Amino acid sequence: MSAGGGRRPHRAWAVAAVTFVTIIGAAAFASLPGLLIEPLHDPDTGFGWSRGTIGFAVSVNLALYGLTAPFAAALMDRFGIRRVVAVALTVIAAGSLLTVWMTAAWQLVLYWGVLVGLGSGSMALAFAATVTNRWFVARRGLVTGILTAAGASGQLIFLPLLAWIVDQHSWRPAAVTVSLSALAVVPFVWLLLRDHPADVGVKPYGATVFVEKPAPLPGAGRRAVTVLFKAARTGPFWLLAGTFAICGASTNGLVKTHFVPAAHDHGMPVPAAASLLAVIGVFDVVGTIASGWFTDRFEPRRLLVVYYALRGVSLLFLPMLLAPTVHPPMLFFIVFYGLDWVATVPPTIALCREYYGEDSAIVFGWVLASHQVGAAVVAFLGGVARDVFGSYDVVWYASGALCAMAALMSLVIRRRQVALAV
Repeated sequence: MSAGGGRRPHRAWAVAAVTFVTIIGAAAFASLPGLLIEPLHDPDTGFGWSRGTIGFAVSVNLALYGLTAPFAAALMDRFGIRRVVAVALTVIAAGSLLTVWMTAAWQLVLYWGVLVGLGSGSMALAFAATVTNRWFVARRGLVTGILTAAGASGQLIFLPLLAWIVDQHSWRPAAVTVSLSALAVVPFVWLLLRDHPADVGVKPYGATVFVEKPAPLPGAGRRAVTVLFKAARTGPFWLLAGTFAICGASTNGLVKTHFVPAAHDHGMPVPAAASLLAVIGVFDVVGTIASGWFTDRFEPRRLLVVYYALRGVSLLFLPMLLAPTVHPPMLFFIVFYGLDWVATVPPTIALCREYYGEDSAIVFGWVLASHQVGAAVVAFLGGVARDVFGSYDVVWYASGALCAMAALMSLVIRRRQVALAV
């Protein structure tokens, strides 16, 4: 129902639906890195590159994904959501397609690390935060959870498909599939996405007054940096950035990048391991939407404490569960971990909004940058650890300890009733 009590759904829900489908369509690029490690490492199917070398390219991708996000949020304020997202998808498609013709490791770093990293950074969670802030006043936590879950839904769709393609036809057709998936979403974005409720003459969902569309803000890069310096003078920013760096290290950097090769080390076929990772995506959808609902009703700081503590415990048990076949304890881990995968996002965005008001999307972009830097470090060090120690065990244990640290950091974030001016 519309916010005003009419029979037609509010236009904000249509925009949220377009955003959801866009993020799903772009999720293919996030599903492929963990599937590339073994085929590129194998001299018969790839180039014989070390796992550390491949992990470095993935780490560049993850770092640029995060560092681009705050500038993308500012660019959306300057040029509009639709233009920025359409260009980002095109860059992702180009970078993925160019990997088909690469012959040296530096090309993997350039094409997948730099181009796909820059494009995906503009499709980061700052996109979901910007849409939510502009189009919704009520139900922001729920909408944030739904849009965050879109990435997991895309993972559910693309991971088994890409794993099958890699297993049956090698990695190049999988890279082409990622490229085509990103391109397919571009016309959908251009024709159906709208930048602001004022563009179609409606109030944001849950608003009592009409909100005029703000004038484009020049100096997008300067504004992103200015907001960073102001936020960096506050304690909550560093606590949120630190906890989210650990979040990235324990999800994108560790499980998304290294779970498939780690399971393969224990004799599990790659398609089976990728299917387990996709099942994490199923329960991620449930957990993230539930987290959004919880965030509308409970203290976000307490939610973060619970999420990080439970994640740390689950990672400590994982090395004992890896085996050649799927067994009930492993399925329990997949369900448990999946529910917690990105459940941290809605309460983190809510805390950014509480402290930083109108600049919260850009502040969250910088917090997301720390998430991806943490992911990049572990994506690289995880590959190095596997090369040096012959297993991933030390990485699982270290990540579990880091999650315990994140839970403690979440405890000391102070409650603030009035948004901090920045």
